[in-house]
Amino acid sequence: MQQAAVVTGERAREADFDSLVGPHLEAGYRTALAILRDPDEAHDAVQEAAFKAWRRIRQLHQAGSARAWFLAIVANQCKSTRRGRWWNVVRLPQVQQAGPDPDSTRADVARALAKLPADDRLALFLHFSLDLPLEEVGTVLGLSAAGAKTRVYRAAKKLRPELEMN
Repeated sequence: MQQAAVVTGERAREADFDSLVGPHLEAGYRTALAILRDPDEAHDAVQEAAFKAWRRIRQLHQAGSARAWFLAIVANQCKSTRRGRWWNVVRLPQVQQAGPDPDSTRADVARALAKLPADDRLALFLHFSLDLPLEEVGTVLGLSAAGAKTRVYRAAKKLRPELEMN
């Protein structure tokens, strides 16, 4: 009798996980890729984050905040990955794809974004690329909504001079 209850509870947890976190796996990957800048590392980070989310699904109190909750786990996993010793020691060369050069505006934006601190880049990415509202950006970054708004505003302000035409 007790074993049947455990199996039923396990299936319910899997169903909850699939419906709550499953739709946000792509956003999690894009977030990890923005932080780590390595597709393989991003896949690994999202997989590890998904496992941690599955184990902690009972900590999610409101289904509406599942995206921000999961992306916060992804961001924390990426930060843990970056803190690893091998990350600081081993640097793999950037592989350039053969073909036409990217359009100059895109290259200018990418160069300007690369000059920003990682926290500023992440705030801009979450808000403008993933279209997260400021409340969810704050949740992912561990800030209030007002703090997230300030971070996005200041990051955009730092980016603006780099993009101005002379």
